[in-house]
Amino acid sequence: MENIIDYVREWGEYSFTERPLNEVDSLVLCQLSYLNYGKFVPGLEKRNAPVSIRCIYESPERDCILEGYWYQEENKELFEEAANSIRFGTLKMNYYVNIVNEEQETQFSAITFILGDKSVYIAYRGTDATIVGWKEDLNLAFSKPIHSQYLATEYMERVASYIAGDFYTGGHSKGGNLAVYAAMNCGERTREKIIRIYNNDGPGFRPEIRSQGNFEAIQDRLVKFIPRSSLVGMILEDHCEYEIVESRSVGLLQHNSYSWKVEDGTFLRAENMTDRKLLRDAALNEWILSLSEDEIRTFVDTLYEVVSASEASDVFEFGADWKKCLQSVLAAAREVNDATKKAIHKITRSLFEILFENIKSGGLRPNEKT
Repeated sequence: MENIIDYVREWGEYSFTERPLNEVDSLVLCQLSYLNYGKFVPGLEKRNAPVSIRCIYESPERDCILEGYWYQEENKELFEEAANSIRFGTLKMNYYVNIVNEEQETQFSAITFILGDKSVYIAYRGTDATIVGWKEDLNLAFSKPIHSQYLATEYMERVASYIAGDFYTGGHSKGGNLAVYAAMNCGERTREKIIRIYNNDGPGFRPEIRSQGNFEAIQDRLVKFIPRSSLVGMILEDHCEYEIVESRSVGLLQHNSYSWKVEDGTFLRAENMTDRKLLRDAALNEWILSLSEDEIRTFVDTLYEVVSASEASDVFEFGADWKKCLQSVLAAAREVNDATKKAIHKITRSLFEILFENIKSGGLRPNEKT
């Protein structure tokens, strides 16, 4: 079964004029947005000429774009296939932004693709390998927007003011959440220019966040895809408008874009999810929404404090000497004060209580298989 690399190889002979952008193209662009283009692509302020993928590929310094993110071998192969294809090779990139700010607990990156048919795609990057990016994902559980969501809206407004026509937008993981947030919170003039919004296994929103935006105004243009065992994409998801795709992987590894199955230029749709999974997703969201702001902050800050004790700046550094880092994490966990330990115990216990009640009310025994 094919994946997005095979898709680029097979469909690469067709231009976007011959075959317009589709759902798989969207995921390809979202995955390409994870690469580090700072050395090549103009920023939001520079307003310089855009750069093609093929131009970057022909540079002797091209491998620097692979630094700082996982799936480097797959990313390298995807970029190479894209650069050597008709469909993606002449595609141009502009307005690259990459911000990592530990004080503001922000990891934000976006890039604009100009396709061969002159249409435009605004892609938001998901979580990178930084520890602060991981914490920002956890901050989505709060009732206030995270800083990256504000930055995403500002970015969309700026790019929309630079381009003449309409545009697509999307992202994978947190990037999908940012695309939807920006679309429902941008100005009306910008929102009218949006053709479609692609959320590829990105989290949803707390009810308070959704109600503050113009979700109803974009709902008919929103397309969400999740793999069968999605966890990230089902966090705070409540409107149930999504397509389920098959994956080569199992469990949480299905979040990996390269695992999604492609057939005849579209994602291979999966059968309906099991009752057990639906109950788990409902329990997780019920748990998040049941916690107070103080409880969420305690949970998130404690996890971050413990993981940060490893002194690793990203997951690669952690993995390079994981034994040493793990020792630091365990030592930090022991130093957490008794009041915090009790609070964490109470918070996590409430999750299992909600899960058990949902299973019981749904007619499933705790050890029953589906």
